[in-house]
Amino acid sequence: MCKVSLKGVIDMHVHSNPDIRRRAYDDFELMEAAIGVGARAIVIKSHQGTTMDRAYLCNRHNELVHKGSNDFTMFGSITLNRQVGGINPAAVDSALRLGAKVVWLPTQSARNHMKQNKQNPIDCVDVIENGKIVPQLKDVFRLVKDSDAVLGTAHLSPDECFRVVEAARDAGIEKIVVTHPEWWLVGMSLEDQVRIVRDYDVFLEHCFAQPMGGGKYQSNMPVNLEAIEACGYKNVIISTDGGQVENPNWEIALEQYMTYLLEQGIPLEEIHYMTHTIQERLLGITN
Repeated sequence: MCKVSLKGVIDMHVHSNPDIRRRAYDDFELMEAAIGVGARAIVIKSHQGTTMDRAYLCNRHNELVHKGSNDFTMFGSITLNRQVGGINPAAVDSALRLGAKVVWLPTQSARNHMKQNKQNPIDCVDVIENGKIVPQLKDVFRLVKDSDAVLGTAHLSPDECFRVVEAARDAGIEKIVVTHPEWWLVGMSLEDQVRIVRDYDVFLEHCFAQPMGGGKYQSNMPVNLEAIEACGYKNVIISTDGGQVENPNWEIALEQYMTYLLEQGIPLEEIHYMTHTIQERLLGITN
């Protein structure tokens, strides 16, 4: 059996400190771990807002300390929760101008997230009102399109995902990722995953594990394998959504994930496509 390699791998969904919730690595530790295994890039995500300034500092530190001895790049993002004013085109504009590569729709502020966690959604950030996307989202879509950035559906419900994806496609956005559809909170059925790929040619981001409450996590790998087989590897991104202290460190989790797929009969070239090729296209990386 071949051994997987993390050389050149790209993970588009990792959490790190500083954060309100304690993470396994801070930004510099995550960068060093990635360099240590030969990774090409990571996108750091925060539910509290933006990370492109943190990514800049990581890349500057890498340049000063490692002096060009590796090709690793840290990328930043923005998440449209209440902390940044929700669906706020001005915040998105600034983030993209400062180098953000991914614009995530609401996570912890999403109506779906709050309802599923039995929270009062009175202060949620809505993306759909009266059956249509909120007007501000049209401006966000324009900014994402003009910057050739990635739109992530975050913690929206399946119905919201379909509505938003259709509107984003109509607005000309090419790079759309359905965020961890396997997570119970999102709860997109396999049939709907097949349908959204078939109808809109989006990418499904399938992650290592999902929180079940009380600090407990459940492996997603068996259901992710089903999604790869049903939807096709060319539309599935392998990410970790890593950084939790309850789970293995980011690079260990990714190696376990890739090894599992290999042992289940997914060819190395297909694993490479899901961990390198798609991400290079989404982030505009040329080797």
